Amino acid sequence: MQPLSRRQVLLRSSALALSASTMAAPAISAAASPSQAGAGPFQPNWASLCAGYKAPDWFRDAKFGIWAHWSAQCVPEFGDWYGRLMYVQGDPFYEHHVKTYGHPSRFGFMEIENLWKTENWRPEELMDLYVRAGAKYFVALANHHDNLDTFDSAHHAWNTLRVGPKKDIIGTWEKIARGRGLRFGVSNHSAHAWHWWQTAYGYDAEGPLAGVRYDAYRLTKADGVGKWWEGLDPQELYTGRHMVIPDGVKTTKDANAWHAAHDGAWWETPPTDDPGYARQWLARCNDLVDKYRPDFIYFDDTELPLGQAGLDAVAHFYNSDIARNGSLQAVATGKKLQLAHRGGVVEDFERGFSDVIRPDPWQTCTCIGQWHYDRALFERHGYKTVPTVVRMLCDIVSKNGNLLLSIPLKGDGTIDSDEHAFLTGLAAWMEVNGEAIYGTRPWRVYGEGPTQVQTGMFVEQSAKPYTAEDVRYTTRDGQLYALMMARPEGDVVRLKSLAVAGADAPRVGKVELLGASGPLQFSQTGEGLAVHLPAGERLSEVYALRIGGVGLTA
Repeated sequence: MQPLSRRQVLLRSSALALSASTMAAPAISAAASPSQAGAGPFQPNWASLCAGYKAPDWFRDAKFGIWAHWSAQCVPEFGDWYGRLMYVQGDPFYEHHVKTYGHPSRFGFMEIENLWKTENWRPEELMDLYVRAGAKYFVALANHHDNLDTFDSAHHAWNTLRVGPKKDIIGTWEKIARGRGLRFGVSNHSAHAWHWWQTAYGYDAEGPLAGVRYDAYRLTKADGVGKWWEGLDPQELYTGRHMVIPDGVKTTKDANAWHAAHDGAWWETPPTDDPGYARQWLARCNDLVDKYRPDFIYFDDTELPLGQAGLDAVAHFYNSDIARNGSLQAVATGKKLQLAHRGGVVEDFERGFSDVIRPDPWQTCTCIGQWHYDRALFERHGYKTVPTVVRMLCDIVSKNGNLLLSIPLKGDGTIDSDEHAFLTGLAAWMEVNGEAIYGTRPWRVYGEGPTQVQTGMFVEQSAKPYTAEDVRYTTRDGQLYALMMARPEGDVVRLKSLAVAGADAPRVGKVELLGASGPLQFSQTGEGLAVHLPAGERLSEVYALRIGGVGLTA
């Protein structure tokens, strides 16, 4: 048969699966309602968060964190969103799953969850690599859209102490990270599970098993008797069937038109047929905060998850952090913040940038490859290189931001040889140039040169190569740092932003190359600062100058 496109099949299976059946959506058991915010100064609304929040100095000083974006979706080693796309007939994920594990009506993703054993996980060794590579905070994935909690969850039976690894992954990471002197964070993605799993309630549109429902549709708690998942309810993992597409949408053509008109409209809103969903999500999030006391929470959501539930979660996080520390040391992130909400949480740009110095600290999150481990990417040596990541870091830090970088783990808990080499290379660069990154603040301009980045999320692929004229600036302890984004063609570099303009202009008194001994020759004129690089010195692809003088950082 002629293969359908991913979008065609997804829309067809979603539309038919969600509108053709009359089976009622099963309700998720709602946990007892947790306190809305807990005792403390923060109330669960944007006005209170924005009025009282200030990003702590530890976050502003840290600049760089490493993230273990690690879940059962790493087991197939086939890339991101495996759990959702394995149920989309015609998609490469579906084809891989059928070939490797069997048809999703017989071997659904819950079976992949149980295959995740983490048998070769050596978290102490990994954390040592992360520390040497320069991480000042470490973030572990507490749950993904596949809805499996990787911690000792009191409100969700589908967790890694009962399923798969039979380990408290968050608890293990937390103890080791803090033991290495790192700030500890968690990422929470499960607010999307209710819509993300709707493909698991579908069926093949064509072929020998056309119309045979996938596992999420037919399995109940009673079906687990005598099986590895006895006592667990698959509907609590898959969240139940929720009406994403209206009853009147029954054909592929109608589904295409509906999605075109409503793209993303259902993404952040909890299902109306399941009022306990947001309450249970909030109970799980508060449990995570209370048990593991994270310094940092990454929310994978526009603004905050699930409307009021997200505001409740952040207020509880801030108030409990103050109760523990005496002052607010907590960081929570949100995406695509409205202007009026900036400052209440730290804004995150997924795989993106800012083109200006932002007044509030912010963060870019990205990965050297796919968010979940992809063996094919490793086999073609397709990861970001150290110079690429270093240039991103320099640009982000110069604009008052941090970089959170994921290093994908395989399902067994190991990293591959290219990832190990990447961390080793990054460690070498940080050892020489870290003083131009850590504890710094933006200068009066973020930089100079012809290469600009685009503001927004998911724009890193459009970034243009940097030139030897591109410079990014940072300051610390009265010193100015010029991060040179590419090797020069000659032995002289020119910094136009340090031109002498009037008697009161800042005066350069000393210039040094980080990693080299002795001062460099320079001249400062109305055209800028000309620095003579040391003859025979092998420069890294991105190198830093330390510049001292009078009035440079005032």
